[in-house]
Amino acid sequence: MNPHTHHAGHVAVIGRPNVGKSTLVNALVGAKLSIVSNRPQTTRHRLLGIATVPGGQLVLVDTPGLHREGGKRASTALNRVLNRAARGALEGVDAAALVVEAGRWDDEDTLAYDALRESGLPVVLVVNQVDRIADKASLLPYLQRASEGRTFAAVHPVSALKRQGLEPLVASLLALLPVQPPLYGEDELTDRSQRFLAGELVREQLMRQLGAELPYATTVEIESFSEEPSPKAGVMYRIGAVIWVEREGQKAIVIGKGGTRLRDIGKRARERMEQLFDAKVFLQTWVRVREGWSDDESALRTLGYGD
Repeated sequence: MNPHTHHAGHVAVIGRPNVGKSTLVNALVGAKLSIVSNRPQTTRHRLLGIATVPGGQLVLVDTPGLHREGGKRASTALNRVLNRAARGALEGVDAAALVVEAGRWDDEDTLAYDALRESGLPVVLVVNQVDRIADKASLLPYLQRASEGRTFAAVHPVSALKRQGLEPLVASLLALLPVQPPLYGEDELTDRSQRFLAGELVREQLMRQLGAELPYATTVEIESFSEEPSPKAGVMYRIGAVIWVEREGQKAIVIGKGGTRLRDIGKRARERMEQLFDAKVFLQTWVRVREGWSDDESALRTLGYGD
């Protein structure tokens, strides 16, 4: 890559669920934009993360994990919407990063690769979580197997969590992008609003704190979001968040005994919002029941899916 030229463009970050796509986007951008948990399908919406680096700008399209419908994952409207969002991210981008877990390649990795091959995009293979591989000598044969019969513009072992191996990855991605000025301002990090990010931060705490107890059919809607002056902080955001579940029993799980769990979810989400927004936040949360929302495409559109 010519050091005197500036490369900028869109890169779709694709892979099966739970391989660290959002962690990678956050690491490249240098800010926590995409929510992260150890639950599959944490990411449910398309989100742009803007990484401005010397000599270029990567506009990273973070997407839900591509997965096979049916089988272990029921083919609900929500699953279909998530798959459409992941495949739709390939439209209008310049390159793609296929993220896989070091030491593992299964049929859903193949599904993601096949979708990229059909798109005709140049693809960089990002082998994430190499820090978890104790026997580093086993990485080379794994990389050879992963590349066999497949075409990649480059292959990069990285640890997104520990920010290892990212500089050569960035260089490979920039080399695939058009020579053009930045697409966004240097201080811009995402195309998403604070309102959207607030809802994601509440949902992240649901996933982190409920773990296996968390019903898959849980989502968050920001019902109100207003800004007002604050004598001490300068600005305060007053936010009302509704946590939607599908059954009364799920509502009880989220609220917890005496409301302690819901209060803790709200407290931790508020702290994350204040860090991200650099402002005081007053957050109120409610839990409401909407039966069958995850298998109702009209309800999904109302709740912001498919946008």
